Order: sequence, then structure tokens, then C-alpha cells
Amino acid sequence: MKAWWMDLPHGTDGTPQKYDPTFKGPIYNRGCTDVICCVFLLLAIVGYVAVGIIAWTHGDPRKVIYPTDSRGEFCGQKGTKNENKPFLFYFNIVKCASPLVLLEFQCPTPQICVEKCPDRYLTYLNAHRSQDFEYYKQFCVPGFQNNKGVAEVLRDGDCPAVLTPSKPLAQRCFPDIHSHKGVLMVGNETTYEDGHGFRKNITELVEGAKKANGVLEARQLAMRIFEDYTVSWYWIIIGLVIAMVLSLLFIVLLRFLAGIMVWVMIVMVILVLGYGIFHCYMEYARLRGEAGSDISLVDLGFQTDLRVYLHLRQTWMAFMIILSILEVIIILLLIFLRKRILIAIALIKEASRAVGYVMCSLLYPLVTFFLLCLCIAYWASTAIFLSTSNEAVYKIFNDTACSVAGKTCNPETFLSSNESRLCPGAHCQFAFYGGESTYHRALLGLQIFNAFMFFWLANFVLALGQVTLAGAFASYYWALNKPDDLPAFPLFSAFGRALRYHTGSLAFGSLILAIVQIIRVILEYLDQRLKAAENKFAKFLMTCLKCCFWCLEKFIRFLNRNAYIMIAIYGTNFCTSARNAFFLLMRNIIRVAVLDKVTDFLFLLGKLLIVGSVGILAFFFFTHRIRIVQDTAPPLNYYWVPILTVIVGSYLIAHGFFSVYGMCVDTLFLCFLEDLERNDGTAERPYFMSLTLKKLLNKTNKKPVES
Repeated sequence: MKAWWMDLPHGTDGTPQKYDPTFKGPIYNRGCTDVICCVFLLLAIVGYVAVGIIAWTHGDPRKVIYPTDSRGEFCGQKGTKNENKPFLFYFNIVKCASPLVLLEFQCPTPQICVEKCPDRYLTYLNAHRSQDFEYYKQFCVPGFQNNKGVAEVLRDGDCPAVLTPSKPLAQRCFPDIHSHKGVLMVGNETTYEDGHGFRKNITELVEGAKKANGVLEARQLAMRIFEDYTVSWYWIIIGLVIAMVLSLLFIVLLRFLAGIMVWVMIVMVILVLGYGIFHCYMEYARLRGEAGSDISLVDLGFQTDLRVYLHLRQTWMAFMIILSILEVIIILLLIFLRKRILIAIALIKEASRAVGYVMCSLLYPLVTFFLLCLCIAYWASTAIFLSTSNEAVYKIFNDTACSVAGKTCNPETFLSSNESRLCPGAHCQFAFYGGESTYHRALLGLQIFNAFMFFWLANFVLALGQVTLAGAFASYYWALNKPDDLPAFPLFSAFGRALRYHTGSLAFGSLILAIVQIIRVILEYLDQRLKAAENKFAKFLMTCLKCCFWCLEKFIRFLNRNAYIMIAIYGTNFCTSARNAFFLLMRNIIRVAVLDKVTDFLFLLGKLLIVGSVGILAFFFFTHRIRIVQDTAPPLNYYWVPILTVIVGSYLIAHGFFSVYGMCVDTLFLCFLEDLERNDGTAERPYFMSLTLKKLLNKTNKKPVES
């Protein structure tokens, strides 16, 4: 009886694999893998749908769209007591700039509905016991009576500490911030001093309002931007089409120009370093004999003006030594890694041919984009409904001892309730905005679960795309006679295999990555909550944890990507595929490093060329410096609106094309390494690599001997 590991297609201890006569490319007769993870994913999706239904039942997104006061009552809505108070006023808008607001969609400061926003500077200290109090009183909590001391009023949050001139924006009062002669002003004055530290409050208020308001006159800005889009959308689409054509053209040209671009880059780096060495020597020689140039860096010590060091000969000598060392290292690497660089170039050229034979692969990013949009839409809507599930909580307050004091109550029925008879002097008063039910106590956990499921599903969608593309390009590589032996519809076949057999493996890999990502989110949340802490050790520990999990996420992404390629080829489970991919890459670590850096350079160059070319063309066109076929750009409020749109869109298009190309390069690279270990060029075990790769490695396929 054979042990289970003897049936694995690879060596499990990092040794090169053995020849398998039945292997002819991606395995078609395969079984389901990681079924338990598939079941967990389905159960998690069912739970996610249940959370969404519960959130949609309890939530009210109008709380995000329409302003509500601290008691949960809408401002300006017909049929409510705030019908004539359409604007929301914040007691301390600085607190609205906290990132925690994004989690709860509620500023941690008292908010009331008002008839109009304040139009003057005024502090409670000045308004107290003065003729301005009636004006100030309308910005205090409803029913406020001037029967407390100043400190008590501010402590209890009955009135704001200060009023500033404000303007309504989206039915909310924001400080009227504007620039006058280069000075940032609130209202019509830059400062205000009342002898009690009010100047500091204004400064904090300005900074907080800048974050909360975003941009000045946002409504007018949004309308002008919308107008620009309505008259320039046609030319924006043309610019994006040009970016698409350039991306496709760049991928095709890599078949012919990849080697030239790489070698030109290497030569340019060597020449630049050589010129740097020459320049450092000339500066070193020029300073010979000058007074003070022979002072050592140690004697000079640290100087805030770094230009002082440029007058020392020792500085230029250090620069010259560093550049010389870099030059020698690069030349030595070039000598010893020349063959590996040629292999990387050949693989990049081969990837261009593979994409040319599987052209539909360039459209697959649209599928990934559509599925990611669904995930984002569901996550965002669920997050909004969960965040707006809070309710106004009222509690019983009494000045004397009372058995029911502190319990929740209903203000509409409190006067006729048994609690009011037990405590005649008690009153039902708003306590906070939230809820005390099991559902409300679980809201934070539901938000974390919502974020976790978003990461899991988004990573699953990306993994599905990677396995699909890897299966299609692996079919190309393992076709002995290209493209005659290439199967029909390789992309659709790979997509079907991934969903039918490997949903569990994709869920497993996505789950590991999602766990790391949700931990990073929780660390960011804790970091925001602990920012005010002065514990340096806690800050250092938090920074180390964030750094470690960032590195862990990068490593898992790399491992998952190569594991998905193995899954697409061999149909093994996730752990086996990840182990085999890792050992295969470790046995060829230098080739991995060279190929990675060469492809990174080419992709960076391609994105810069595409985005730069389209961006420059858009700039000259929308600024009326050039014309296209007798047509000129439409008049715009802000010419940067279509230009930035074209630049961002061009980058996304180029990134989509190059993501397919990068997956093709990685897949062909792993197949190439497998080919070297699996075959020897005989008639029974021929190499599947291209002729160029065989020439570089001095490999040939022997013809079968005729009997």
C-alpha cells in the first residue's frame, strides 16, 4: 500500500519533481478541493445576507442623507415639531473631524435643529445675562432655561460654548471659512479675543471645519464639475479609448521591444552612475586648495543647512566611493546574471504571444471589476444601514432618590405610566443616541463582520480571476505545437474548472488574506482610539504590529498568487499548491528576483508612457492648445476636471491590461520551471518551452527514432 504523499505530483520536501508521463498540461480529470472551506463560504454568505436583511430592517439611510438632531428627529421634515427648523447645528464641529465618525455616521457632539445658521461671533460667556441671550438661546437644547451657572451649562451640554458665522451646506451649518488676501478667515474677521481663550477655540474650529466641510463652496463646485462632465464626456471617452489602444499596442510591442527597453535601461543606469562618479571627482578636484575644504565631516558635526557639506572635499569623496561601489555591483550582477536577464526577456516576449492567442483574456478584468462593484455596493449599503440603526434612548431622571431612576422610558407615554406615579418629580429625558437591545449592542461586531465578509468576497473575486487567467495561459504553454494544440476557448474552460472544482481552495486562500486584512483594520481602529495616549511603548508596539501585518499581507498575496497558478495547472488543494509553488520558487530564487524586477520595470515604464502620453494630449486639447480634426475642446469651468478623469481612467485601464499580462508572465514562468524539472528533451519527454528559451539554455527536443 502506497503512502498518500507518493501520489503527489511534486516533491514535498523541496526537491525537484519526477517525470510524469500522463501530464500534458492543465489536468482536466480533477476532483473538488477544500470542500469544507467551500461549505464555510456558503454559510458565511448566508449569514452575510441575513445581516444585510436585519440591517435593512432596522436602519434608516435618511439619517445620512437628511440631518437629524441628537434625539434622532429629522430637521425640516413635514409633520414633525422641527418642520420649521430645516438646518442642523453642531455644538462643537471640531469633533466631526474624527475618523470614528465614518463608523457611526454620527458626530460625538450635541446637535439641534435650527431655523437659520448663526451669523455672528458670540460666546456663551458674553451672551449670558445680556441682551444677546435671546438670540443665543435658539442654539441651545430645546426647553433650555437660564437657571444654571455658566460652568454647569457647558458641562451638561445645554448650550454651545461659542457661535461662529456659518453657512448652510446640505442642510447643515458649517463655519463660513474663506480666504481674504491670503489670510484664512471665518466670517468677516480673522481673529476674536474675549480674554478667555476664545482665540484658540476659533483656530481649532477652523481646522475642524476644514476637515468636515472638505472644500469651500462645495455645492457650487460640485455643480460646476457636473457641468464640465456634461460637455466633455464625449472627449473623455475618446481619451480612455486612446489609452486602451495604447495599452494593447504596448503589450504587442513587448514581443519585439522588451529586450531593447531592458538593455537600454541597464546601459542608462551605468552611464548615469559613471557620470555621477566623474562629477564627484571634478568637484573633489575643484575644492583642492580652498580654505576650509579639508575639514572632516566628524569635526564639522551636524549642520541644519545641508549645503554646507557640499563645500567639503570629504563629502564628494564619500559620494564618489558610494557611486563607484554601486557601479561595480551593477556591472558584476550584469556579468553573472546576464543569462537570467535574457531568460526573463524571453519569457516576457512569450507572454506577449500568449496574450495575442488568448485575446479574450484582456476583457476578463471587466468581469472582475463588475463583481468587485457588487461586493462594494453590498458592503457600503449594509454599512450605512447598520450605522443608521441607532435609536434615541430616553431615561428617567430625578433630582431625588428614586427606584426607577436611570431606567429607559417612552416620553410620549411617561406621564401616564406607572414610573411617573412612583416618582412624581421625575421626567423622561433624552440620554443618548444608540440603543440597549441585543441588536444594538452587537452593532460593532456586525460592522466588523460586514468588513470581514467584504474582504473575503473581494479576495475571492480576485482569486477567481487569477486562477482563470492562469489556467488559460498554462494551456498555451503546455501546447506542444503552438497554437495548433491550444484548446478551444481556454479562458472559459479555465473559468468553469475554477468554479466547479476549486471554489473551496479559492475560499481558503481568500479567507487567510481576509483575516490578516481585518486584523490590520482593527489595528488602525485601535491606533485612532489610542492616539491621545502618551504611552510611548504602546505606540511603538502598535507601529511594530502594523508593520508586521503589512509585511505578512504582502507575503500571503505573493504566495496565494503562485498557489492559484498551481491549482489551475494540477487541480491540487490550496495547501499542497502553496507548498509546491513555494519550494519551486525557492529552488529558482535568483530567476524569480530577476524576472520580478525586469517585469516591474517594464510595467512601470508602460504605465508612465500610457498615462503620460494620454495626460499630455488631454492637457493640450482641453487647454485649447491643439485641435483634433477641426474640433476644439468645449468651454469648461475647470479644465483639470476632464484631464484628471482621463489620467485616472488611463491608469486604471493600463493597470487592468498589465494585470492580465503580469499573470501571464508569472504563469509562464512557473510552467517554464516545471518544464525544466519535468522533461529532458527526449522524444518521450520533450520540452514545451519556446525556441528562444531552448536556445538560451542550449536545450533541444530530440526527434523520435524511426524503426
